[in-house]
Parts: sequence; structure tokens; C-alpha cells
Amino acid sequence: MSVRFPRPLRPGDRIGVTAPSSGVSEAMRERLDLAVRTVEERGYEVVMGACMDGSGHVSAPAAARAEELTAMLTDPGIRAVVPPWGGETAIDLVPLLDWDRLRAAEPTWLVGYSDLATLITPLTLLTGTATLHGNNLMDTPFRVPEGLLSWLDLVTAPAGHRFTQTPPGRHRRPTTFDDIATHPELREYTLDGRGGWSRLDGTGDVTAEGRLIGGCIETLCNLAGTRYLDTSAFADRESPEGLLVYVEACGDDAFTICRNLHGMRLAGFFDRANAVLVGRTGAPDNASLSQREAVLDALGPLNVPIIADVECGHIPPHLPIVNGAHGRIVHTAVRSELTQTLA
Repeated sequence: MSVRFPRPLRPGDRIGVTAPSSGVSEAMRERLDLAVRTVEERGYEVVMGACMDGSGHVSAPAAARAEELTAMLTDPGIRAVVPPWGGETAIDLVPLLDWDRLRAAEPTWLVGYSDLATLITPLTLLTGTATLHGNNLMDTPFRVPEGLLSWLDLVTAPAGHRFTQTPPGRHRRPTTFDDIATHPELREYTLDGRGGWSRLDGTGDVTAEGRLIGGCIETLCNLAGTRYLDTSAFADRESPEGLLVYVEACGDDAFTICRNLHGMRLAGFFDRANAVLVGRTGAPDNASLSQREAVLDALGPLNVPIIADVECGHIPPHLPIVNGAHGRIVHTAVRSELTQTLA
């Protein structure tokens, strides 16, 4: 089984919207409408699913969410599926999805991050289908800073396409909040923080390559050691030269993140990593352990480069990463970049 990249989207193609985890509340409906219009302005037809209720923490019963997501991903008339955002308990879909059916279907882009990592990462590992860890539907109206791309740019790329993203040097401070409920028309992130990538494990230039895989620590840690998160088997099949693994903390404190990363390492998630990319986070430190120290405590024994403050987390802006793409990271005193090749 080799990595399968969905065919590039063309104007007139259909994009499915469903919420495999949390739905959209009435307070966020205007923002959803704007996000849908933003996609339609690119020339696509949006197909809205039934599993979108935002009155609770999930949009529908697990069986209904699993059925709708599977139906959209296996419908040859739908070329991408973009949930509104993540949530809390997408893990309840993992045993309910028809993995054989997904493996046999023509590949379709599945886009998202946060709780969606619970689904997109296993989809790549189990079926070989490339998935897109990046800004979600509700983020789509925001303009993308120079150096980065949107998921809307990447789903039009053909197999073999190579693209490079660089940190813009600006990000939203963790204490800043762009209120899209009160101001659903917002199209500019408040990027009031400054800074680029940094190396946590030492000093010196870094160049590393491998297929990309990763996601949110708080959600993926619950799959570590199961068949749904077997990165070593994936590397044996698709990337014997090794992997570039990326992780990011949403909101858990440093003690919890430290424990989770230790557990993921002990379960083998990082065994084939040539380097680890760590997303910028606003998650809290503890009095005797910072988020950076938590990462080093858990992942330092890997003896591979660890690059922090990458734009692949919950702090905008977003650097989309294609699970299954071949990646090459360069980090020096004067240059930081991630190049991905859809091959």
C-alpha cells in the first residue's frame, strides 16, 4: 500500500461539511454561513450534512456521525470533507468507521485539526490516504499571512506537487481572543505576538526528512499503542527512511502533556522519528515544569532534533501539514522552512 493523494479539486467540485465531533451552535451560525460562502466563492458546491447540531458536545449520536462521515468520504461526487472544527470525543467514531470501505474508496481530502486528529491521523495510517491537518472550516474566512497556505490552496495541488511554507514571524498571543460569535464577519487574525521557530534539544542547524504524521497530543495519546496509531508499521510500508512527527498541545497543563508524551513515546509513536515538530501553544505551565520542559523531559531520550513554536497548533495562524506527504525541514539561525511533496 502506497500513500494515496486525492485528485486536485476543480471549480464545480462538491465539498462536504459534517461535524464528526462538535457541531455549530446558533450563536455561530453567521460565522458558518460566511465560511460556506468563502468556499463557494472559490467555485465549489458545498454539501451540508445532517450531523451539525451544536447544542451539546457532539453533533449527533456516534453511529450517525460515523455513517455520515463514511458516506461523504466514499461518495465519488464529494472531493473534500471539511468539518467546522474539532471538539472533544471524536474517539467514539474510531471503532465505528468502516475502515475497509474507506481503504477501497477513491481518496478524498479530509481536513481539520484538534479533535479531528483523532480521525485524520488513523485514516492515513490505516488506509494510506493523505489527510490535511490545517485550518478548519470556521477559520477559512481568515486571511492567511505571507509564508503560509490555506487548505483551499492545498486541495487543488496535483500529486507530485512540492510546496514550501515559512513562519510569518507573527502569531496571536494566547491571551488574545478573536470573537467570531460577536463578530462573525472577521477576516483578519489579531497577530499581536512575535517570534519564529526554536530548537529545544540543543543548538546548531537542523535538516531532516521523512513522511509527515502527527496531530494533537490530548487526543492522539488515547490511541497510542493501538492499531489506529501504529506509526512504525506505516514507516515500514511507506517511509523506511523515517518520519517527521509533529505534535501540539491544546490546553492541558505541562504535567499532563508530559505524561501524555511519555506514554506516546513508550507506546512507540515516535520510534521512527527523524525529528519532532512541536506546535506553538498557549497551554499552561506548572510551577516547576513549563510546556517546553515537558516536551524535553518526555522526548529528549529520542535524541533527535526537536523544533518548537511551529504554526501547527491551536495558536493562529495555521501551517497546514499533509499527513503522508514527504517532508523536509530546515531550521537555521537565518532560515526556517517546511517543504512538503505530495508523492
